[in-house]
Amino acid sequence: MKIISYNVNGIRAAINKGFLDWLKSANPDVICLQEIKALKEQLDLDLFVEAGYKYNYWFSAEKKGYSGVAILSKIEPNHVEYGTGIDSMDAEGRNLRADFDGLSVMSLYLPSGTNDARLDHKFEYMDMFQEYVNNLKKDIPNLVICGDYNICHEEIDIHNPKGLSKVSGFLPAEREWIGAFIDSGFVDSFRHLNKEADNYTWWSYRANSRANNKGWRLDYAMVAEPLQEKIKRAVILKDAVHSDHCPILVEIE
Repeated sequence: MKIISYNVNGIRAAINKGFLDWLKSANPDVICLQEIKALKEQLDLDLFVEAGYKYNYWFSAEKKGYSGVAILSKIEPNHVEYGTGIDSMDAEGRNLRADFDGLSVMSLYLPSGTNDARLDHKFEYMDMFQEYVNNLKKDIPNLVICGDYNICHEEIDIHNPKGLSKVSGFLPAEREWIGAFIDSGFVDSFRHLNKEADNYTWWSYRANSRANNKGWRLDYAMVAEPLQEKIKRAVILKDAVHSDHCPILVEIE
């Protein structure tokens, strides 16, 4: 199964930048989207069907034009789970899961900590999400959790680790959390197969950051340990330019 994850920073804006042609060319079996910033009713779903994704699922935030996740699939899932059942998480449309034979794929959009209140919310979310996943794995051990985690794990994952060590996304407590999340039974699929520096998935729109590759690796395909030996490929698709993020890809045998 070829799975792509992409924070599109607004699905309608991405479509206007050629997202659908790119999607047909990339041709994943499943694509997880984050930050769709749209309600299902605001989209022409026929466009996704025509691109080959008859099965498309949308979980929007209650606040219009904000957050939201989606999963588009060529394969019909056995079950789709909207949200987590935790109100403070689900109001912002941050979790959507599709269960297939042999594995389950989740699209995750973890909050950013843009100010003190949001940082507190982010840490609360992270703790609740860890507990939710711990329980979920008891019934669904073969999880692939794709998405924008809004955290860089190691110094290799950010262009200026010393200068950005006090900025949300690279705070010691955030890094500790994502390390513990991995240690709870996941494989960072990209780092499992790629040890090289200067591989990022998000660049600020300011200061020509993308052209200068001054980026952050915020997007992950976390693969549950029972599937580790089935990870065949994990790459960053940095040539896709429909967003301030770029997509990531993982292939599971």
